[in-house]
Amino acid sequence: MEELTLASPAKLNLSLDVLSRRSDGYHDLKMVMCSVELADEVSVRLRGDGAVNVESNLPWLPRDRRNLAVKAAEAFFNAQGEPFPGVDIRMVKRVPVGAGMAGGSGNAAAVLRALNTLTRAGMDAEALRSLGLEVGSDVPYCIAGGNALAEGRGERLTPLPAMPECSVVICKPAFSVSTAELFRRIDGRSLRTHPDTAGMTDAMAAGDLPAIARRMYNVFEDVLPRNCAEVHTVRSALLDAGALGAVMTGTGSAVFGLFEREETARKAYETLKKSYRDCFLTRICSEPYF
Repeated sequence: MEELTLASPAKLNLSLDVLSRRSDGYHDLKMVMCSVELADEVSVRLRGDGAVNVESNLPWLPRDRRNLAVKAAEAFFNAQGEPFPGVDIRMVKRVPVGAGMAGGSGNAAAVLRALNTLTRAGMDAEALRSLGLEVGSDVPYCIAGGNALAEGRGERLTPLPAMPECSVVICKPAFSVSTAELFRRIDGRSLRTHPDTAGMTDAMAAGDLPAIARRMYNVFEDVLPRNCAEVHTVRSALLDAGALGAVMTGTGSAVFGLFEREETARKAYETLKKSYRDCFLTRICSEPYF
């Protein structure tokens, strides 16, 4: 097998809590994560000359170690203790960049999974997650996706029950939010409200979609700069359009809503896509893919 093409699904945070800042500069988090059908496509081919070639339908994406896909490839061969043979990485990007949907982390995870197969390294999911943490905090989750409770930096993952059938509308304003700035802002204040993570996981176990939607919460929404107020506008628009719940994912700027009926979700999508270029109608993928 010389080349392998894998899907790289987007990630959404049903809830996101920041517990504390750690001595290593990272933060302890508690997040309920899920994957959706919206996905990039990542193709990987081994070379032999030590070179790295990155192609994408977004020509402005970096082609060096600033791209997590390249960083993942280098980390994989370092872990194997083998000379870097070089790789061709081709990405068809559909997940918006700078949205809080782990597009880059998902691409890195896809590269790790592809190289594991192409080289017949035989690493299991846990080993790939450990390797992925060297690349980025969201990469361990993106190795297998599905529904999970993520703790620590995001590397401690507990599988969660399948979500009830529902449709998802995702809408990203025409700006991104600085992750570093949001963490600085959250360090500078005492959060008064936190997600009901235990209630969220209980609702998932019960298959209670309205109860899940009521508990959707992201603490980063509370510290958004004033110039990011459109996040709240999108959230209100999704709720007005019939979403059971709506919330920003990750550090934004994408916002998504859960809809019990596909017809209602489609109408919301048709309305919002008139104002937002990055607007998607999709569904949750509850099953891990590795």
